[in-house]
Amino acid sequence: MSHVLRDDTVMSKGHAPEEQEIETGRTLKEDSHYGPHLSSTSFETSGPDTPGLPCSSQSTPSPSEGSGLLSLPWEMVTQIASHLPAQCVISVLPKVCQALGNIGEDSTSWQLRAGRLTGSRVKFPVGSREGYDWPNACLEMEDLITCWEDQAAWVDRHTKARDDGTQAVQGAEVRGEEERRGEADQDAEGFVLAERAEELGVDAVMEVAFEGELEMQADGLRANLKERRRRPEEAAAVAMVKEERCNERGPPEAPEGCGNGGANPQLGGGGAELGVEEPKPLRPLSPTPALERVPLPSTGHYAQVNSVLLIGGEGAVCVSGSRDTNVILWDLHGGRDATPHMLRGQGLASSHRGWVWCLASRGSLLASGSFDSTIRLWDLGAGGAERGRISTSAPVLCLSCQPDVLLAGTFNKTISLYDTRLAEPLVKSLQLHGKAVMCLAADEQYIISGSQDYTVAIFDRRAGKTLKRLRLRSYLLSMCYQNGEVWAGDNKGIIHAFSVRSGVLKPLSQFDVGHTSLVTGIHKSPGSLYTSSSDRTLKVHIPCAPPRTLCTLNYQEGVSGLSVESGVLAVASGETSVEVWRPCR
Repeated sequence: MSHVLRDDTVMSKGHAPEEQEIETGRTLKEDSHYGPHLSSTSFETSGPDTPGLPCSSQSTPSPSEGSGLLSLPWEMVTQIASHLPAQCVISVLPKVCQALGNIGEDSTSWQLRAGRLTGSRVKFPVGSREGYDWPNACLEMEDLITCWEDQAAWVDRHTKARDDGTQAVQGAEVRGEEERRGEADQDAEGFVLAERAEELGVDAVMEVAFEGELEMQADGLRANLKERRRRPEEAAAVAMVKEERCNERGPPEAPEGCGNGGANPQLGGGGAELGVEEPKPLRPLSPTPALERVPLPSTGHYAQVNSVLLIGGEGAVCVSGSRDTNVILWDLHGGRDATPHMLRGQGLASSHRGWVWCLASRGSLLASGSFDSTIRLWDLGAGGAERGRISTSAPVLCLSCQPDVLLAGTFNKTISLYDTRLAEPLVKSLQLHGKAVMCLAADEQYIISGSQDYTVAIFDRRAGKTLKRLRLRSYLLSMCYQNGEVWAGDNKGIIHAFSVRSGVLKPLSQFDVGHTSLVTGIHKSPGSLYTSSSDRTLKVHIPCAPPRTLCTLNYQEGVSGLSVESGVLAVASGETSVEVWRPCR
């Protein structure tokens, strides 16, 4: 269980630059607006535009005539609607009738639903409720729970079944070896009998053979009884692993010892000849996972991948940047057979001359930042052709693309603003920190940045001044900013949440979600939270306080970064590995 280390730290509301040290460590109001109108409405008439569907928007009978759903108090209607899928409330109910469509406009119903999804002992949302996107938050949480909670359970069951099946197969192989040795002993006994036949005569040999036959029959009965006593689940697991081994060996022209048609020459024929019924194949585990894992081909990069980015609006394209100095585009429609498309800088055989450390995109513009102290601009509308290069004074550690400006944080303590349309793109340079700028995020008004000097700062673009600088007990490495909230991960595995209201950067909470090392990536939306770490894990959470972890993915190497778009997740892990998790089609 995750624990809150610190909550609701009080901050000064002044707008002058200020530094403050932070230690590590609405009641629902029922909306009756629609109540009087709906309490006298019947749910038994069909609307003119939707034959056969009940609709009440055209008539308002007296209370004594109403006996349908909409004759109930509005509070009861919203309670009932809170148990329908969020997608149904958003997309289906408005097509039934206007009155039911109004349920999607009632925040009380969505708050009831959110409370059921997160649990009663947590705080949700972590920040302000004012203007919160409740419908989208509930929709995301339901999708997240369906995909990742079921995925975690399925993986656990599948792993256990495979482990049990492997042990059962190993036991079966040992028993098979013992049986083969027994047959070899019987063959040897046959040769002995043949040799003694000449000495003892035919009658004596027949008597010895009859005694041996009785003994073999007894052995067969004992083996058959032992086989019948085998647990049904063990037999099913044996069949599953045998089938997997057959599939791994190739086409089933000669599946020795596998399936019903194969015959093992060492056993002298198919399974039916042994007197033991072949176990039936294990049925697919239920439920089928809602996500598919798509590992991208290892032919792309030959050094560690530091950054991944999903683009295209539907997570259709994955971009990866690596220490091999290359940026590669992956068309995810190809799945496991996706072909890497490497972007080449002008006059280069690669994308950069140094490590590619960060990526950012908006529209058709893709930017890549490198340790060679350059930012290269790529035109996605032209197949990834280079459209410009910006020289910086130090290695580029983080990027953010905004509609009017490109922001870059560099190793030399600087945040630079560029207009990529100009021949001389540098617009402004900011010195907000005393060490390297590790992460940043921005919108049309504010720039929020974290540095290795253990500070996080907020800069007002319109006023042109620093509003606040906070000192932490750790430094931030990854950051996500959306809807007035900043979520960030630090070098000790802790997640930090801040609110940004009227230029005030206020710490909300700090959470220990189970990471034990650097938080290398973070994505926060109204109903989801993803975190990755160099501790070799990626975690999926509900973004409440404390976060509710749905699933933990374990890797052989540290996870360098993540990207999320439209329910699709891209992960950079290990040396050259990039994998994608997406809903099953």
